[in-house]
Amino acid sequence: MRAIQDPNLPHLVWLRPAMAEPARPPALTDLAFFRGGSPEAIARATAAARWRTVEPGQVVVDEDEPSTDIFFVASGAVRVQLRAASGREVLLNEFGQGEFFGELAAIDSAPRAANVTAVARSRLCILPAQAFLDYVFATPSACHALLKTLAGKLRLQTERTLEREALPVRLRLFAELLRLSRPRTGAPGERVVSPPPPHHELAARIGARREVVSRELSEMTRDGWLARDRRAIRILRVTEIQQMVATELRAPAA
Repeated sequence: MRAIQDPNLPHLVWLRPAMAEPARPPALTDLAFFRGGSPEAIARATAAARWRTVEPGQVVVDEDEPSTDIFFVASGAVRVQLRAASGREVLLNEFGQGEFFGELAAIDSAPRAANVTAVARSRLCILPAQAFLDYVFATPSACHALLKTLAGKLRLQTERTLEREALPVRLRLFAELLRLSRPRTGAPGERVVSPPPPHHELAARIGARREVVSRELSEMTRDGWLARDRRAIRILRVTEIQQMVATELRAPAA
């Protein structure tokens, strides 16, 4: 404690140090998906929700698992992937703060189609399928958000399927790096991927072998398409790369 002299009082006034406010427990309304719901719908969903923290590398759900819960990422990130019996992996997607996964099993009650693993320490909100569906049916904005999410995932997988069928490895790698990149500050016409993904991860994203990806990255760097160091991959000739990919994927007008 510390003492101050109030000029209106003949004695010292002792002030207690301010106590830190306790951390507020997580709430569904922290997630954008739930912000359009009525108080009654939010209350019902909140009563059914549970929260879980997972560490990097920890499996959240596994392929063929019969659970039907849906997961919302309050913080952190998770990765969705398929594994063949040979050990080869195909990376399907990643989800970060505010996004959700597991909606297919919640909708059709079928076993999980893929493995989901945390890539960072993550806080997840888990909602049973029926509670999720009840909220969606009662909340038009949530129904619209679910439909937009499903459409976005379908478009992404359609795009990647076409790329795998139509593009050589180099152009598939260019296309994926563009998806992962953001504009580079102070360098118009360039984009950057930071931190750079490991080669085996890029290979899993585009359906190629790690050795092939390593070779292509080296050649792309030597040929002036990329600049690389331990902190980032810089994409130097973005417009040319975009045109190359588009030319291979889009049939000329009749």
